[in-house]
Amino acid sequence: MAPFEALYGCPWRSLVCWVKVGASPMLRPELVYETTEKVVLIQKTLVTAQSYQKSYADQRRRLLSFEVGHHVFLKISLGRGLMRFGRSEKLSPRFIGPFDIMEWIEEVTNRLALTPQLLGVHNVFHVSMLRKYEPDPSHFLDWTDIEVDDDASFEEKSIQVLDT
Repeated sequence: MAPFEALYGCPWRSLVCWVKVGASPMLRPELVYETTEKVVLIQKTLVTAQSYQKSYADQRRRLLSFEVGHHVFLKISLGRGLMRFGRSEKLSPRFIGPFDIMEWIEEVTNRLALTPQLLGVHNVFHVSMLRKYEPDPSHFLDWTDIEVDDDASFEEKSIQVLDT
C-alpha cells in the first residue's frame, strides 16, 4: 500500500489522470488523449493567471526614458552591515545624485557621469535604478561627506545664520 493510501484511506489520483476509483483500466491511446487534454487545460489556466498578474504589475509600471544630458538620481540599495556608495544603513538617503546621463546604451541602460567619490562604482545602470531630477537653481547640493565618529556621532556645522 502506498503511504498516501495508508494515511488517507484512499488511493492517490493525479490531476493528469483523474478517474474514478475502481474504474476499469484505460487503454493506452485513451490515457494519452486524456493526459493531453489535461495538459492543455493546465496551460490555459497558467496563461490566465499570468495575464492577471501582468495586468496588476502594469498598473504600477511607468515607461521611463532618459536622454543624454538629463539629470537623474541614483537609487542605492542598503543592506545590513553593508557600505555601498560611501553610505551605511539607517540614516542615509535612498537616492544620491543628481548625475548627468553621458550615454544612452540600450533601451533600458544608461551610462552616468559619476563623481570622483564613486570612482570604484560601475557607471552603467538600469532605468529602474534611476529617478528623474528637474534641475532647480535654488537647490543647493553639497557633496562634502559627513565624517561620522566610531560612536555614531558627528559635529554639526551651520551653513548660514538666518536670524539672531
